[in-house]
Amino acid sequence: MEDTKPRAIYLQDYLPPAYLVDAVALRFELGEESTRVSSRLHCRRNPDFPGEPQALVLFGRQLFLTSLLLDGRQLQPGEYRVDEESLSIPGVPESFCLEVNTEIRPQENTSLEGLYKSSGIFCTQCEAQGFRKITYYPDRPDVMASFTTTIVAEKARYPVLLSNGNLVEQGELDGGRHFATWQDPFKKPSYLFALVAGDLVRIADSFTTASGREVQLHIYVEQRNRDKCDHAMRSLKKAMRWDEQTYGLEYDLDIYMILAVDDFNMGAMENKGLNIFNSKYVLARPDTATDADYQAIEGVIGHEYFHNWTGNRVTCRDWFQLSLKEGLTVFRDQEFSADMTSRAVKRIDDVRVLRNAQFPEDAGPMAHPVRPDSYVEINNFYTTTVYNKGAEVIRMYHTLLGAEGFRKGLQLYLERHDGQAVTTDDFLAAMAEAGGRDLGQFALWYSQAGTPVVQAQGSYDAAGRVYTLKLSQSCPPTPGQQEKRPFHIPVALGLLDLDGNDLPLQLEGETAPLGTSRVLELRAAEQTYRFVNVPSPPVPSLLRGFSAPVQLQADYTEAELAFLMAHDSDPFNRWEAGQQLASRVLLKLAADHQAGRPLQLDEAFAAAFGKTLCDSDADPALLAQALALPTETYLAEQMAVADPEAIHAAREFVRRALAEKFRHEFAAVLEASARSGPYSIEPAAVGWRSLKNLCLAYLMTLEEPSTVDHCCRQFQNGDNMTDVIAALACLVNSAGPERQQALGAFYEKWREDPLVVDKWFTLQATSKRPDTLEQVRLLMEHPAFNIRNPNKVRALVGAFCHGNPARFHDRSGAGYAFLGDRVLELDRLNPQVAARLLGALTRWRKYDGARQELMKSQLQRILAAEGLSRDVYEVASKSLA
Repeated sequence: MEDTKPRAIYLQDYLPPAYLVDAVALRFELGEESTRVSSRLHCRRNPDFPGEPQALVLFGRQLFLTSLLLDGRQLQPGEYRVDEESLSIPGVPESFCLEVNTEIRPQENTSLEGLYKSSGIFCTQCEAQGFRKITYYPDRPDVMASFTTTIVAEKARYPVLLSNGNLVEQGELDGGRHFATWQDPFKKPSYLFALVAGDLVRIADSFTTASGREVQLHIYVEQRNRDKCDHAMRSLKKAMRWDEQTYGLEYDLDIYMILAVDDFNMGAMENKGLNIFNSKYVLARPDTATDADYQAIEGVIGHEYFHNWTGNRVTCRDWFQLSLKEGLTVFRDQEFSADMTSRAVKRIDDVRVLRNAQFPEDAGPMAHPVRPDSYVEINNFYTTTVYNKGAEVIRMYHTLLGAEGFRKGLQLYLERHDGQAVTTDDFLAAMAEAGGRDLGQFALWYSQAGTPVVQAQGSYDAAGRVYTLKLSQSCPPTPGQQEKRPFHIPVALGLLDLDGNDLPLQLEGETAPLGTSRVLELRAAEQTYRFVNVPSPPVPSLLRGFSAPVQLQADYTEAELAFLMAHDSDPFNRWEAGQQLASRVLLKLAADHQAGRPLQLDEAFAAAFGKTLCDSDADPALLAQALALPTETYLAEQMAVADPEAIHAAREFVRRALAEKFRHEFAAVLEASARSGPYSIEPAAVGWRSLKNLCLAYLMTLEEPSTVDHCCRQFQNGDNMTDVIAALACLVNSAGPERQQALGAFYEKWREDPLVVDKWFTLQATSKRPDTLEQVRLLMEHPAFNIRNPNKVRALVGAFCHGNPARFHDRSGAGYAFLGDRVLELDRLNPQVAARLLGALTRWRKYDGARQELMKSQLQRILAAEGLSRDVYEVASKSLA
């Protein structure tokens, strides 16, 4: 019997393409029921292909082939072969012109891959393999061609026609139709192709590059959104200037365009010259977008713009190299955001994402290296490992080589490989050459999965005034990789004296100290470092700035953590010390809850918390981060067997106990922040709002009438969405009538704004109330919910399953069954979204036996379903393997 299971693709099997495409001319006849696509390819055999190719193979899915011409001669059905995935033509000449004519139905394309229609707008999403849903083509990143695209459509319905590159011709046609022809002067792979047609308004601006060229900047949105684009345009111009100043990189076309669309699987897409964005990452106004939204828009706008060089001009050879463009560009957008806001707060936010999402991925059945060895469905590898851990790998280059060495390495990489499709090895080689370093061992970060564990032990010899630090490393087994070789790990550190001052650092054998903070390079399984001329027993500040994506196990006492929390000159490590102290307290309380012991607030922790809260000199943004308790997701990862119920009980107890103990101090912060002035997205104003709203959330756990009244006034009178949504988030968890009143008023005010309604869905999905799942089920029937829209699914279903561990992991298993139903329902509509939702079940082995069985049964039910997509099959099968 034939095995119909989806097959894996392996990096080791890579071969260059048998045929190259030098140029492609596309013509789209957009229709209301179907669209005709004509593709003319100028092809030739690839001299680098090993052996003699037997046939030209073009990829295609869900296409209706209408005709096929080779050098002007129409081929007959016996001269080619078509199946569900490809079109193959044997015996083609050395070079030839192939014309492929197909018919597609964008209006029925719920997968949102290829060409589809959203809110009356035709648009595309071709990464990773969406182009094969448009026409038959060698749809792989190492086939780079120059594209000319002609779009024909009804002018009244679709007055705006856009594609990559520069507009070279436009005109009127019979029957009320018109056309536009775009030409991209830069060769690109098909995944960077873009097309847009719709009734859109254009927000126009311009940017003058460092060399004096003027670039036109256009943002296209629906008419109702034209007043929400100012921040996106400012962010784009900031990103363009930052890339020039930081890396000397100018934009290379005459025009840069952005489209905002409501239905989109991802955040945005960097198509050359025509970026298509999820509207969530473009549209902002103070009354509709939060501070977090503003910052996310700036970061994503920057990310897609930075791809112009790191992803477009130099792209990845194959999809195993995805982090070559994504990890590198995430690092670039993180650095951009850090320069635009608070560097310390940005670093904390990035590490929080890494620990809450990527570390669990590394510890689960979907663990894979930054450069995967294999995949069944490439869409499943748009992961936090490829993006966020990939960015940490780039950051380690920066740490090891220094800012100037890294810049030289990046410049060498771009100069050497401009216009090419390359690999992570090529990037590493450029960095090693520019930095004059041997980075051979560093390459293991690309090929080994898992989160390394670094153990640190220190001792002090008073007589010799020597501090000895022993570092060791290990990495747990991951699927397919039982044994791991030592990584090359940069460990940034400092030593603090008893007064909290940084000590000069001099290693044994050095003639003089080299500053008060330095980077050690841990390369072996175990290494020992001896610091001399240390006048008193120091407290080490380890892994400053989170210099490597590792789990640090250090023998700190609670008193030392409190000391670092108060004195460390490294802001990240000051925050980290507080988080570790809070984690110890919370995990002890979770154990007390499991054992039925009464819960009591740890006095030493409370004292450290109070001292931090009353630090009037602290940056409010950093203070808000320091006072926020570790998340339930992070705490679950610290337990051998995760107990969501005990973690939730412990964390809620501590929040209430701290609110009771410091009610006056919290109230004082609220009063002080009320004088922070009119709304602004400047970092200082953002910091004050984050601190104020954190204090309000603590006080609202007591549900005292005066605080509830304050919360209601903030909800009703707030002049910005940040304050309004913070107040509503508190009221959603309250027991009084104010909850329903506020939810009803909020929806009535914002029912016509889809992105604001998404916030309304998410607040209810992440409520701590016991009836949350019941409310989520009811909201799925709400007229504002649409299961075909990824934003709506993420806002409601995703928020509940991924963002509400206490209710999702209810002992009844009802949350698991709910997710199983949604995955099967969505798999028929949008497999990408379904597979990402399913991630909430992949860590089933982390839980107790009863929950394991309930989660496993849902995975088995999903895997047994007929017609399962490759996306969902891969996640379910690997989870059960």
